[in-house]
Amino acid sequence: MYNREAAVQYAQTWWNSRNPAFPSFAVDCTNFVSQCLRAGGAPMRGYPNRENGWWIGGGTWSFSWSVAHSLRWYLEGSKSGLKATKKSSADQLWPGDVIIYDFDGDGRMDHAAIVVSSQGGVPLVNAHTANSRNRHWSYSTSPAHTSGIRYYFFHIHEDTSL
Repeated sequence: MYNREAAVQYAQTWWNSRNPAFPSFAVDCTNFVSQCLRAGGAPMRGYPNRENGWWIGGGTWSFSWSVAHSLRWYLEGSKSGLKATKKSSADQLWPGDVIIYDFDGDGRMDHAAIVVSSQGGVPLVNAHTANSRNRHWSYSTSPAHTSGIRYYFFHIHEDTSL
């Protein structure tokens, strides 16, 4: 079972620093979201094929663990282990869910964040790269935000059995 509270607690603990138990990247957003999902008990699968599944281990990791574009496609298509349902709007998300951002609207995902709370029905997220805590989900105040931005909303399934 996916434990949303544990994922959110991890996100609140590590939002402004790096957990030394994991690699750190200059662009660390997806790595951070993956760590949060894992802290919530999301099961890994696919090791050692970097192009398959979602995992970290043996000094390496899958592309979906560390690249927003790959995590988007993994979440959209996974039928076992870590699974998600794509939603049409942010107000359908719960704490522990994931938002993937295509800042330019060009089909290439640029950023990932995890929902940590809701304020008046508006999801707030934590993220790495530009470390953020309890940020409005839209990123409208980010210098990376453009008028063409596209969002991908993913509700993580509680039942993560293989």
